[in-house]
Amino acid sequence: MSAPVEPTPRRRALRGRMASLTGNPFLAEGCLDHLEDALILIEDGRIAAVGPYAETLGQVPAGVAVEHYENALILPGLIDTHVHYPQLQMIASYGEQLLTWLTKYTFPAELEFADQAHAERVAKLFFREILGAGTTTALVYCTVHPGSVEAFFAESERFNTRMIAGKVLMDRNAPAGLLDTAQRGYDESQALIARWHGRGRQLYAVTPRFAASCTPPQLDAAGVLLKEHDGLFLQTHLCETTDEIAWVMDLFPDRASYLDVYAQAGLVGPRSVFGHAIHVTEEDFCTCHAAGAAVAHCPTSNGFLGSGLFRLYDALDPKRPVRVGLGSDVGAGTTLSLLKTLSDAYKVAALRGTKLDAPRAFWLATLGGAEALRLDDRIGRIAPGYEADLCVLDLAATPLLGFRTQTCRSIEDLLFVLMTLGDHRTVRATWVAGECVYDTRRAGDPLRYPRSTLTD
Repeated sequence: MSAPVEPTPRRRALRGRMASLTGNPFLAEGCLDHLEDALILIEDGRIAAVGPYAETLGQVPAGVAVEHYENALILPGLIDTHVHYPQLQMIASYGEQLLTWLTKYTFPAELEFADQAHAERVAKLFFREILGAGTTTALVYCTVHPGSVEAFFAESERFNTRMIAGKVLMDRNAPAGLLDTAQRGYDESQALIARWHGRGRQLYAVTPRFAASCTPPQLDAAGVLLKEHDGLFLQTHLCETTDEIAWVMDLFPDRASYLDVYAQAGLVGPRSVFGHAIHVTEEDFCTCHAAGAAVAHCPTSNGFLGSGLFRLYDALDPKRPVRVGLGSDVGAGTTLSLLKTLSDAYKVAALRGTKLDAPRAFWLATLGGAEALRLDDRIGRIAPGYEADLCVLDLAATPLLGFRTQTCRSIEDLLFVLMTLGDHRTVRATWVAGECVYDTRRAGDPLRYPRSTLTD
C-alpha cells in the first residue's frame, strides 16, 4: 500500500513597506515595528517569516512569486470590536438620541430579518463592505432571529474570516416580533453554539442586547451559557447615555450600578466586551480591569447620537488598564471604515484634552482589538505564527493622499496622515488567512471568495 500523499502547502510571499504593533503603546515605549522594505512569507494561512526583503528573499520557496505592493503600507487586518450588521439598512438615518433611535429606526430594520433571504442579502453586503475597508475580524451583533446568525456565519465561512457573532437575546421592551423568552433564547443559542462555535475560524458570542431589554431570568440564562461552554464571548451595551443608565437602574433597583446588573448574572469576565462605556465610573473601570473584561470605543456613533465622549486615557490608566478595542457600531456609527473611525477617535480625545497619536490609534484598530477579544496570540500582528490577515493601504489612493504622503518624514507621520485622510478608498487589498479576497486592481469584481473555500 502506498503512503498517503501529503497536501501541498499553500505558500504566498508579499513585499512592501510594513508596520505592526508589538505591544500596548499606552503602557510602554517602542512598540511600533516598521520595515521600509519587508518580505512576509505565508504558509497555510499563517505567517511563516517576516524580515527585510534583502535578508529574507532566500527563504522564498522555488516557484512562489513575490507579490510586490509598491507605494503602499502593509498592516495587520483591522479589528472591529462592536458592530451591528443588521443595521446597514438604517445607517445615515436622521438623528435621534439612543432610546428613540432604537424605536424609530433599529427595531423596524431588525424585524425584517425574519426573512432568511433578506438576512443573507445583508450579510453578503456587510462582508463586501468590511473587507473592502480592510477589516478582517469583527465582534458582531445579529438579530433575535437564529437565521440572521446562520446567514452571517455562512458568509464568513465562505471567506474564511475569523468572526465572532451571536443571536441577540431580548425578552422585553421591544416589538413582539423581536422578543424571545429566557428559555427560547437559551435553547436557540445552544443550537447555534453547537453548530458554529469553533467551526473553522468562527466563534460565538452570547449577546443580551442590553440590560433594559432583558429580564433577570434572561440575563441569568446568558450567564449559564457562558459557564456551560469553553471559550464563548459575551457582548452587550453599557452606559451609553445618561437616560439609558437611569432606565436600567429603575428596572434593577436592587443593583449597585449598571455594570453590577451584568456582574450579578455572571456576565463580567474575560472575553466580555461592553460597547460604548461612556458614562462608567472609576469603580466600573476597576471592575473591568480585575475581571479582564474589555470595552469597545465607538467614536462615530457616540458623536452622531450625541451620547458623550469616551474617556480613552482614563480607561487605559497604567495603574489599572482596561482592555479597549475600536468599534464602528453601525448603524448609529457613520462608517464601517476603521480608518475614518480612528479619525473620530482622535477628535474625541482632543475634546477631552488629550491627544491620540498614530501608534496608539493603530494599536486600538489592530493588536488592541485583538487583546480586547483575547485573540492576541493569533491576530492583530504581523509576526511568525500569526494568522495571515492583512490590510494593504495605497499611499496614493487619492490625489491629495498621494501628494500628502510624499511629505511624511517618519512612519508615525505616515500613519497619522492615513488615519486622518484615509477611508475605504485607501484599501488596496485585503488578505484573509493567506488569501487575497479583495484587490482593487483585480479585473472585474475586486472581491472574491478564496479558492480554498470553493467547492465544485
